[in-house]
Amino acid sequence: MIGVVIPAHNEENHITDCLLSVLVAAGHPDLHGQLVTILVVLDDCSDNTGQLVSAHGVAKLDVSFQNVGKSGATGAENLLSAGAQWLAFTDADTVVPHDWLARQLEFSADAVCGTVVVDSWNEHGDLVRSKYLELYQFIENHHHIHSANLGLSAEAYRNAGGFQHIPAHEDVHLVADLERIGARIVWTPTNPVITSARRDFKCLGGFGEFLTSLGASLGMPALNTQVSAGMAP
Repeated sequence: MIGVVIPAHNEENHITDCLLSVLVAAGHPDLHGQLVTILVVLDDCSDNTGQLVSAHGVAKLDVSFQNVGKSGATGAENLLSAGAQWLAFTDADTVVPHDWLARQLEFSADAVCGTVVVDSWNEHGDLVRSKYLELYQFIENHHHIHSANLGLSAEAYRNAGGFQHIPAHEDVHLVADLERIGARIVWTPTNPVITSARRDFKCLGGFGEFLTSLGASLGMPALNTQVSAGMAP
């Protein structure tokens, strides 16, 4: 079984597009009918995210951590207990390609770290876009780490100790632990996901804050965003 974990905190505006893309990826012919179980971990949601998940027939798990690392770890443990042999992670504001899961398995690696493509630069502008593209490497062996585009075997996940229960950079720590145990990691730009560049980001220390900080370094106006234990309301 392939398990897909999607942590979510008040993502009613994005979760439908995310789920539709993952459901398409789960039915890719190259998976040859392999069972794919998708689990959305609803972390302290107070909007309609849960109802939208149920409407698409996707499993959900309600928690109140306000901690993306603990949410991801809880989702992973749930799917591992159900028999998952491969774990794939993405974000609730992200759309994956139709061959996302098939491509991950195709590498026959312990872990696959993919790249991200920004959906729109409207909230940041051309200056931030240019600086980001100057820094970002869409190349093999890129060494970018995104929880929005990460896959690994159940064995590698367990041997590395899984996600730490931390409010940010849980993906960076997990990949560091994978490297520590000598896991075979593929760093590829060939299966990118499309993720949101919104400035009302949900996770302190995540991709959204990085883009906002990049804008601030270029003299762009700051946005007042409240965050609590790694998640914003």
